[in-house]
Amino acid sequence: MLSLHLPSPKALRLGMAASALGAVVACSDNNVSGLPTIDPNLSRVAGFEPLKAALVAARREDNGGFDLDMWAAVVDRNGLVVAVVFTGATATDQWPGSRVIAAQKANTANAFSLPHLALSTANLYAATQPGGTLFGLQEANPTNDEVAYGGNAALYGTLGDFMVGKRIGGTNVFGGGLPLYDADGTLVGGLGVSGDASCADHNIAWKVRYNLQLDHVPAGVADGGKDDNIIYDFTNGVSASGFGHPECSADATSIGKALPQTHPIGH
Repeated sequence: MLSLHLPSPKALRLGMAASALGAVVACSDNNVSGLPTIDPNLSRVAGFEPLKAALVAARREDNGGFDLDMWAAVVDRNGLVVAVVFTGATATDQWPGSRVIAAQKANTANAFSLPHLALSTANLYAATQPGGTLFGLQEANPTNDEVAYGGNAALYGTLGDFMVGKRIGGTNVFGGGLPLYDADGTLVGGLGVSGDASCADHNIAWKVRYNLQLDHVPAGVADGGKDDNIIYDFTNGVSASGFGHPECSADATSIGKALPQTHPIGH
């Protein structure tokens, strides 16, 4: 007769606990040294200083909005916040609420783009309205409130921002969020910009991505499938493409439509 030698119940429990602990460690946002496991390559090209310089330069241009100071955030492909910056002299020189919105936009653009298909947050507007094919998406992936509002508020928008190295989550479906593709065409994360009208947010985000040279977009739903630019095609409340965005101002629309020429992707 075959004899089975099974471990004792206590040994089984200890083994299961060890396996669970190993899974937690393996899935942790932090490595064994306790430091955030942010993509180091992305940190070098879209970390605090490069992101701030790119945002300041983009904000100086005409973007069709109210010419307000701005927030920007970047997440890596795993959704970890890489950097959070602002353009004003202090964190309250731009809408305080736009800090979290910028991070939500970055998360959304990363979460709903693929290596072969880029979607901006502006592209999601029409489909997420009542009756749209993605209605309810804006309720998905809720923001991690503890990450969004934790830590010392005096450090928001600095190297010590509490969001850095953590997953912010959140879903945003108006202009200002773009996926990031490096020179090899690899999807490396997402960018979010907030602080002005949503159309101006998109225009500024496009220019920030251009300045960072992370705009090697493979394909999208705009410009005949070429990119992820904002689409203005609403008529009587209906988007012809299903990926449209409302107009904010004539200037913002004109600037937005011209972005593929003034700031071409993959430059």
